[in-house]
Amino acid sequence: MALTHFDGKGDAHMVDVSEKEVTSRTAIAVGHIKMTSETLDIITKGSAKKGDVLGVARLAGIIGAKRTADLIPLCHPLPVTKVAVELTPDTDLPGIRIEATVKTTGQTGVEMEALTAVSTAALTVYDMVKAVQKDMEIGGIALQFKDGGKSGRYTAP
Repeated sequence: MALTHFDGKGDAHMVDVSEKEVTSRTAIAVGHIKMTSETLDIITKGSAKKGDVLGVARLAGIIGAKRTADLIPLCHPLPVTKVAVELTPDTDLPGIRIEATVKTTGQTGVEMEALTAVSTAALTVYDMVKAVQKDMEIGGIALQFKDGGKSGRYTAP
């Protein structure tokens, strides 16, 4: 399979999607940020000095999805029709599990927007509690589901 972001000379370029069919498209991405139980308690009890960690991270994830084309050089700017970011405390991790759902009706998918939403939300959690813990670990960022477009439906194994 040829990579679509390279032309015949091997130079990077933005893919021409003008001939692609407009379809409803959805992507869901997940990830997490691991931390100590003590740091998780600060977040869940709402006692972080910077304020509502989960609320701010949710908004950051939404903004991240909307600004993906500004961050990833070959992404198309898309008319995002929905962004939902869920941040769930998990004492077994311990940390926060993050899931982002992004939708559009367009000529290209929103996988990058969903992945960027998760990444931005995780980075925001880190930023808001880094004074308490600097060795938090962001990971597990992956596409879980996508639907729409020529390649159809994908569900992670």
